[in-house]
Amino acid sequence: MALLIRRAGKNTEGINTMDSTYHRFTELFQQLGLASDTRSIQEFLARHSPLHPSIRLENAPFWSEAQSSLLRDEILLDADWAEIVDQLNTALRGSEGK
Repeated sequence: MALLIRRAGKNTEGINTMDSTYHRFTELFQQLGLASDTRSIQEFLARHSPLHPSIRLENAPFWSEAQSSLLRDEILLDADWAEIVDQLNTALRGSEGK
């Protein structure tokens, strides 16, 4: 899936710029140890959607402890992957919304 995220940053003068770092959905799935081809991602989303609004993404029952920890850390630290993790959260909410 070719979802691209560009991370905002600051140059040496403190002026906001767009960092050249990109993250794709496929790369997040690789980080999670999941199949990362387009079909596998679509099947994963179909199988696990919609995620009930009362369940936090990182607490969903289909994650391993390590996957849950990775997602939690990326969100809490507002890390490099936070935006793409948020997109995964939105995709898993399906028609029920956030």
